[in-house]
Amino acid sequence: MFPCPACQGDVELGERGLAGLFRNLTLERVVERYRQSVSVGGAILCQLCKPPPLEATKGCTECRATFCNECFKLFHPWGTQKAQHEPTLPTLSFRPKGLMCPDHKEEVTHYCKTCQRLVCQLCRVRRTHSGHKITPVLSAYQALKDKLTKSLTYILGNQDTVQTQICELEEAVRHTEVSGQQAKEEVSQLVRGLGAVLEEKRASLLQAIEECQQERLARLSAQIQEHRSLLDGSGLVGYAQEVLKETDQPCFVQAAKQLHNRIARATEALQTFRPAASSSFRHCQLDVGREMKLLTELNFLRVPEAPVIDTQRTFAYDQIFLCWRLPPHSPPAWHYTVEFRRTDVPAQPGPTRWQRREEVRGTSALLENPDTGSVYVLRVRGCNKAGYGEYSEDVHLHTPPAPVLHFFLDSRWGASRERLAISKDQRAVRSVPGLPLLLAADRLLTGCHLSVDVVLGDVAVTQGRSYWACAVDPASYLVKVGVGLESKLQESFQGAPDVISPRYDPDSGHDSGAEDATVEASPPFAFLTIGMGKILLGSGASSNAGLTGRDGPTAGCTVPLPPRLGICLDYERGRVSFLDAVSFRGLLECPLDCSGPVCPAFCFIGGGAVQLQEPVGTKPERKVTIGGFAKLD
Repeated sequence: MFPCPACQGDVELGERGLAGLFRNLTLERVVERYRQSVSVGGAILCQLCKPPPLEATKGCTECRATFCNECFKLFHPWGTQKAQHEPTLPTLSFRPKGLMCPDHKEEVTHYCKTCQRLVCQLCRVRRTHSGHKITPVLSAYQALKDKLTKSLTYILGNQDTVQTQICELEEAVRHTEVSGQQAKEEVSQLVRGLGAVLEEKRASLLQAIEECQQERLARLSAQIQEHRSLLDGSGLVGYAQEVLKETDQPCFVQAAKQLHNRIARATEALQTFRPAASSSFRHCQLDVGREMKLLTELNFLRVPEAPVIDTQRTFAYDQIFLCWRLPPHSPPAWHYTVEFRRTDVPAQPGPTRWQRREEVRGTSALLENPDTGSVYVLRVRGCNKAGYGEYSEDVHLHTPPAPVLHFFLDSRWGASRERLAISKDQRAVRSVPGLPLLLAADRLLTGCHLSVDVVLGDVAVTQGRSYWACAVDPASYLVKVGVGLESKLQESFQGAPDVISPRYDPDSGHDSGAEDATVEASPPFAFLTIGMGKILLGSGASSNAGLTGRDGPTAGCTVPLPPRLGICLDYERGRVSFLDAVSFRGLLECPLDCSGPVCPAFCFIGGGAVQLQEPVGTKPERKVTIGGFAKLD
């Protein structure tokens, strides 16, 4: 292995060693010019003279030797092949006239751009460079020389900038020295603080042990004194022996009454003897395993690692909700910085400008009032005492193409309440198949009719553009999601009439409501038919090429049901678009009669369920009138 002089990386020389590398003739010439300019090593002597040699005046590359004038004439006689040798200046290192290929010993004539290596004619025709981009040396020479000249000109023309950066680096060196010294002092002070706390704790623990020891010694000493008084002729026993010698009965009774109690206690203590205090100090043992582990793991605080964006919980609706988490073994973050910008605006000169939300607490953020029909890129990074960590990976979010319409579900008319179950928050509805579906199963061969259950939104749109999204249960039998004129919806569904089974659906996925109307008239309804996890793109619906793209869905086919469906209503244009609410890929665009208030509508045939998209922000109060009922708007 050989260290590369340019990048210090290891280079494997192979079996041939240095012989397998090109000679750096350019560097040799630079060294030779430098030697000649400073006269390093003194005069160069003739290598063929008899001692003492004379100073060399010529050199011969072919003979690889230096000569004085006389020796050059002697070894290059006229009429011989050596007379054709061209003299050069005397030198100690002889170089070939051209750069030779180390593999074939031929002069290199081409440059392989793929391998970035000079090659000779034989190398060019070998399999090693088959299919590579090879150019003449002259072309490579001119291209590299132009690049080097341009770069060198730029550097020489920005000497002030170089000097300024050198000053900044020198200032950074001084700041590094000062900061390093401060860091050392801070660490030393903290460690001394830990030592002081440990010393203080050691003193308090030793004081507690000393107090416990003195207390036990006092109790044991008192017990020893009591037992010594029980010895024959001393203390309590001696006194009792003297009292027993008393013959005066009254005096004996007076003295023996108190003495008997003391003797009784001494007898009991003698019979149930145990030391007054334990000699063991096991209760004073310290468990420092946790503290030792903490001290062993004591290290410098690291910055938080790059957060991970939770793409399952991050979405854009009326507002943008961003959620993230730190990697499992990341240092904690005190707060976060959220950065975001639009990517669909023309780029301005200079660095990319991000909008920031500083000092975000927790692991989620709410970005209010995003522009509709835009693409936002977001990223986040954590911060603690050690500084800011790395940014998370960028996440791109599409905002809805129009302002989000907030509404609730209303089933007070045109719906079968025994088959529709609306949630308490009025944002979800489920259709439970009843007796008509069972009867239909019994009349499959003779024809059957199923009841249509409809539920409307409590908001009517009368102007502008509106967008809302919902999720349809993939197990739904047949669900129609869309919009329609309020008056036509009341006429069609007020009595909850039966309609023919979806096995025979004349509109094939798009309920226009105007099969018997003229072609020019816009239909009062626009529905998207969903069933069994599929979307039916009927032939009666028009597909917008600009919306779906060349590779988008075509009419008369089915596509998989996305997790959420989006509906975009353009009231002035009389158009309604159905989109994949996750990728905002267009599914269908249909005409709609917008001569009156237009309501969101959901139709069920058989079992099914629909969940409205929850708004991110606070729902504003609203009040609209639909079908004679006062609604909050």
